[in-house]
Amino acid sequence: MGKIIEELVLTFFIALGVVLGGAISGSLGASLVNRYPQETMLTLARQIKVWAILVALGGTFPAFYALEAGLLEGQLRAVARQLLFILVAFSGAQCGYMLILFLKGD
Repeated sequence: MGKIIEELVLTFFIALGVVLGGAISGSLGASLVNRYPQETMLTLARQIKVWAILVALGGTFPAFYALEAGLLEGQLRAVARQLLFILVAFSGAQCGYMLILFLKGD
């Protein structure tokens, strides 16, 4: 059980870090080309959320293969595990987006 908790924590923080890092780095680039950094940061955070989930899961195919194997072979535990990882990755990406909203002041 401890290994799954470790993997879930890492998944959450990877998704969080992708959103925060991408949005903040992008806003620095926006300031170099005379665009509004705050608006760019918010737009990038919104767009990067999906990619952050995919990165945190390690790509799409392993997660879908595990879901497929679980559904077709009747292994509900494998399906529940993958759904939990997807939920945790989404939560990390959403938390990163909310932090960007907080930084912007909305």
